[in-house]
Amino acid sequence: MTLFSIARKNIRKNFTNYFLYFASMIFSIVIYFTFVSLKYDTAIQSATEGSTKISSAFSGAAVVLIIFVAIFIWYSNSFFTRKRKKEVGLYSLLGVRKKQIGRMLFYENFLMGVLALLAGIALGSVLTRFFVSMLMKVMGYDAVSNFSISPAAIINTTIVFMIITLITSLQGYRLIYRFKLIELFHADQEGEREPKASWITALLSLVFIGTGYWLALQNLLQSKAWAAMGFMLTPLVILMTVIIGTYLLFNTLTVTLLKLSRNNKNRFWNGMNMIGVSQLLYRIKGNARTLTIIAVLSATTLTAVGTAYSFYYSNANSAQQANPNSMMWISRDSSMTKRVDELIASTAHHELLYHVSVPVLEVDADVRGLSEAFSHDIQTFSIISQHDFNELVKVQGCKDTITLSREEAVALDPAYFEGISPAYVGSTVTLKQNKQEQQITFKELKKYSVLNMGTVYSTMVVSDELFTQLEKQTNTIMLEAYGLSNQDKAKQLTEDIEGVLPDSASFTSYYQDYARGMESSGLLIFMGGFLGLVFLTATGSIIYFKQLTEANSDKARYQILNKIGVNRREVRKSIAQQVLFIFALPLVAGIAHCAVVLSALSKLLHMNLVIPVVICMGVYTCVYLIYYVVTVRSYYKIVTKTN
Repeated sequence: MTLFSIARKNIRKNFTNYFLYFASMIFSIVIYFTFVSLKYDTAIQSATEGSTKISSAFSGAAVVLIIFVAIFIWYSNSFFTRKRKKEVGLYSLLGVRKKQIGRMLFYENFLMGVLALLAGIALGSVLTRFFVSMLMKVMGYDAVSNFSISPAAIINTTIVFMIITLITSLQGYRLIYRFKLIELFHADQEGEREPKASWITALLSLVFIGTGYWLALQNLLQSKAWAAMGFMLTPLVILMTVIIGTYLLFNTLTVTLLKLSRNNKNRFWNGMNMIGVSQLLYRIKGNARTLTIIAVLSATTLTAVGTAYSFYYSNANSAQQANPNSMMWISRDSSMTKRVDELIASTAHHELLYHVSVPVLEVDADVRGLSEAFSHDIQTFSIISQHDFNELVKVQGCKDTITLSREEAVALDPAYFEGISPAYVGSTVTLKQNKQEQQITFKELKKYSVLNMGTVYSTMVVSDELFTQLEKQTNTIMLEAYGLSNQDKAKQLTEDIEGVLPDSASFTSYYQDYARGMESSGLLIFMGGFLGLVFLTATGSIIYFKQLTEANSDKARYQILNKIGVNRREVRKSIAQQVLFIFALPLVAGIAHCAVVLSALSKLLHMNLVIPVVICMGVYTCVYLIYYVVTVRSYYKIVTKTN
């Protein structure tokens, strides 16, 4: 029997233990293959009208994926090698040289890698068309009908994963030379010391995490702490304090709390609680580093996916805020307006809801009395009358109206950002026109506009009386504002109208901003979602491997419990509680970190992230629950299996 055949037999024998590792590898290869296929395919580039975002974005995502998968395979491989110490010791006792044992383990790992690669490419070739359709849908493009698998993608995937497999296989070969024979046989009997509890370190963990949270939730523009440390250093401080605090939380605070739980004698001595608490107490410290990495990675994944989904979720509102009219442009020729009206009338897919011609004045103003927000003393404003504002508000479906006296004005600023934007209310500016000046005071700020942002300057509303006076001193610009049904599907109509209008018309439309937002946020959510799933399956697998390693070490102990009368139901309940503790710790910590980061982002971006973030957290938790159930079942089977 050759070493290769022994390796093949070992894979078949231990396939149940290898299954999640094997499945995670295949999933990673499928995602990488999909990313590379999307990067190389010319049909997708054509469908997205030559957008360079897809190629560059998937190149970056593929690099991130390679790095993570390499670390995951390396980490998992070291687990499997250490798990089989006794088996390796038996080979050594029978006279098999370490070189041959190393070659056998090398063959096993390499064979697993090759099988995963073949399965991943085969499955990827089948699923990639589905993934492409999904990407096109979330980006708002038509489905690609002539997508084909690129040979370059297959070659790229094969080379990358063969290199990763080769390196990790050599690592398993190298580990054999670090084991001593006596160490291999007594690996499961190595003494475990009860970790010491430290209230000081436990409290320090809360101080570190609390400091990180406090800094993250500060107002960036008003915080003295951010100003003192600088905008480049503070995020790094937040990251380091939270990571250190999380590690100390798992390493010391959990030990302290577990020891405190032993003081509750009624609960501690009830059923299998004594066994469960003791098992966790002795092993939580050894798991602290792994749990910290998983918690931080979970928080990062949830934050990235949650943010991407939030942008996607709020894209329509963002486009509507920037473009309250379906289309708007500057009219300099009545014949051009008539041509646009004919184009709109000829389309069967869009109903004209309204068409309003809005006279607008472009006036320079001395803004020194406003605030220091403007970099220049003179700022150009687009000015509309109170009457036209109220008319536009009405046709746009808003019930807001304003009433102004002669020297009063209302600022319209849909991009208002507290701390950066001017403090309009109560401030006075001086309008300058033909050497004449007119002071006006801002009575109110509206955090929306009735004009499309891309067509006009900063906008203010003045009284009808003042507008009539200013109109005599300057040229009036006529804006054409249109409201259409199905404005998010107005691609063809937008292109047709753009084709007949000159560049000087400053044409803007809801569809343009909506389509750009869909492309960017759709690409982000597609990549973030799949990378998040890879990270989730990998971190779930790491906990699974670690728990199974402990299950093999605990098998003899559970057999003793069975012999003294502990029934299997109690054993299963104890295992479920222990495994739940290990799974819940990084998940809860990751969700808490994510909630703080997204709360800070919500304030910064002025976006309501609650619904998309809760959805992402719910999906993440459900996948973790699946891993939890699988781990409990596998752990239970190992400790109750009789030889």
